[in-house]
Amino acid sequence: MLAELASAEADPAAYEPEIEAELPGIRAALEQLEMADILSGEHDSANAIVEINAGAGGTEACDWVTMLLRMYLRWAERHNYQTEILDETPGDVAGLKSVTVRFVGKPAYGYLKTERGVHRLVRISPFDANKRRHTSFASVDVVPEIEEAEEVEIHPDELRIDTFRSSGAGGQNVQKNETAVRLTHLPTGTVVSCQNERSQLRTENSP
Repeated sequence: MLAELASAEADPAAYEPEIEAELPGIRAALEQLEMADILSGEHDSANAIVEINAGAGGTEACDWVTMLLRMYLRWAERHNYQTEILDETPGDVAGLKSVTVRFVGKPAYGYLKTERGVHRLVRISPFDANKRRHTSFASVDVVPEIEEAEEVEIHPDELRIDTFRSSGAGGQNVQKNETAVRLTHLPTGTVVSCQNERSQLRTENSP
């Protein structure tokens, strides 16, 4: 509006201070509109489930998973998202082979979905006595948490069932038996895991 008035005046420069004063507010409004458009996907406002898995690189890759986890948790803390570690598998020497984290808040999935893919780290390895440069990989998968889903029929021959030892906080072995179960839906590659953790609280409250 001010620009139109200025163009109609004999001295348009008289309106320049007012136009410049309104520019920051206009830029902020445009940025909000752009962000709202970017985060307008079907599930962008949903909570997010993030799974990080170590790839090639051995102990280096497991440490890289831990570094990525810390990065995402700090990001969540700064943006006031609640987080919950749903599952983790410790590495043989250090770090984590895999970890699954739930991010609660809007629009968690909209922001985190762009993290999906393979992340690479190149550095001088602290685990190499010869101080050689190592390249390690970790895959990140992000899915929205769907509150209501349509009923899906799954055939038993489409599932692969793996058992392994469950782990507690800090990577401690919970027990010697294989009580954790991982289900893989072969046609889609969807993986669901569940582990039976023992704690002093659960032991005391168990019948």
